[in-house]
Amino acid sequence: MSQPLKILRPGRTEYRRCYALQKRLVEELVADRRSPGAVILTEHDPVLTLGRSSKREHILADRGQLSDRGVAVVDTDRGGDVTFHGPGQIVLYPVLPLERFGGRDLGRFLRAMEEVVIRALRRWGLDGRRIEGLSGVWVDGAKVCAMGLGFRRWISFHGIALNLDTDMSCFDLIVPCGIRDRKPTSMAKLLGEKLPPRQEVEAALLEEFATVFGVSRWLEAEAGELPPAIEPLAARKRRAGNRRRHPPWMVKRLPAGGESRSAEVGELLDDLRVGTVCRSANCPNLGECFACGTAAFLIMGPSCTRRCTFCSVPKESTAPLDPGEPDRLAEAARRLELDHVVVTSVTRDDLPDGGASHFAAVVRALRTALPGAGIELLVPDFRGDRRALQKVMSARPTVLNHNVETVPRLYARVRPGADYRRSLELLSAAKRMARGTVTKSGLMVGLGERPREVSGVLRDLASAGVGAITVGQYLAPTDRHHPVAEYVRPEQFEAYAREAGALGIAAASCGPWVRSSYGAAHTLAAAREHEVEDTCSST
Repeated sequence: MSQPLKILRPGRTEYRRCYALQKRLVEELVADRRSPGAVILTEHDPVLTLGRSSKREHILADRGQLSDRGVAVVDTDRGGDVTFHGPGQIVLYPVLPLERFGGRDLGRFLRAMEEVVIRALRRWGLDGRRIEGLSGVWVDGAKVCAMGLGFRRWISFHGIALNLDTDMSCFDLIVPCGIRDRKPTSMAKLLGEKLPPRQEVEAALLEEFATVFGVSRWLEAEAGELPPAIEPLAARKRRAGNRRRHPPWMVKRLPAGGESRSAEVGELLDDLRVGTVCRSANCPNLGECFACGTAAFLIMGPSCTRRCTFCSVPKESTAPLDPGEPDRLAEAARRLELDHVVVTSVTRDDLPDGGASHFAAVVRALRTALPGAGIELLVPDFRGDRRALQKVMSARPTVLNHNVETVPRLYARVRPGADYRRSLELLSAAKRMARGTVTKSGLMVGLGERPREVSGVLRDLASAGVGAITVGQYLAPTDRHHPVAEYVRPEQFEAYAREAGALGIAAASCGPWVRSSYGAAHTLAAAREHEVEDTCSST
């Protein structure tokens, strides 16, 4: 029976986020089996995926080696053992109700998927074959296409990965598919200079898929905003069973009697329709700060255009800026009687100046409402736009904060879309633009960094003229976010603070519960005191 089918091309994606897209499509078909099925055509960031039959000893590299190569490890609910996905592969995920494409016969479906690849390879003279007892497609005894599928209520998901021009050395990190005596291969290795362009191979796969599965026409569809990354349910259960308890130094309680004050602050913010990063980012200090009558304000909407894996701020469609927001925020700060106001924002790469003009408007409104208050801005990188930064610095904030967040090696996995050097250059430029403004930055630890890498970041920040830093323990907001690699001990935080001081950074707030805006007024006071001491010693 001939059927239409959606084709989605989300581009290169992080594995877990593409799994979330598949899950969404499966749920749509569960709710209405008349909906068109879909095929996702994509490519992944480097990742090892472990099927239900995987053995951990089939990962030959240690965590440090994987981290150095930027390779993630993800448990999945597909069949099979461990395999590698990464740049240079063509990954095809069919999300299909089996009864509409050959019947509810899993074996037949698996053979049909292999047939798609075998037919496509023939176009370039490659003799793709099946091997009895093994999955995938093989050429000259080497696997060129891996296959691992999952099914829910007779709806398929996961799929095939064809090695086009993949870095084959990545397969040395594992026992591919649990088979020790057979090495994988790639079309590039087999064809050399005759390797066709990626677009031609993708087109061939889709044409053969349409023939094998009886697709009447392709319905080109937008992947839309990819859902946040999630792990398959079976994998989440395994992780939950192995999850470590927080160590004793990570236990925190709300100050006695703070519940009522916290509720009052929450109601005030709700009444004035003012956002806070405390709520949006699930900050663990929210109860304490609200109980003390303070908050870190979040401007420019609830949704971010970046997709950092550590942050719980929603990654959805952005809205136009609210011109009344600066005045409402200033009124909230006035009612809370704040001496030091911290304002941050989501990243708005969709705006011509990244929201710099809006930041400046907020500073002006605060100066009017609270003439004597300190104003600390935690800004995005504005994509390196110096004119945008100048707009902010011209408003003369007391503190200009921009977080580097983590060590350079982890940027691709933790802070995609950002650039470490660009962040350092912003901090250095901000100091040159307004000498009276304290520059500040912060980073999280426990993401998988090494102490020597943190030391390198501290040296870079000192060289950029940063006057204050924060270093705090990373805590994953949910199981869908970057996992906690370790809980850093308090004495290591103390060592980082001493190191920052020795480098000439005026104020270093380092500890498990420290966040960018946590105790911001005290951090500023320490930085100002250092400036006074420097002035006195030089006269």
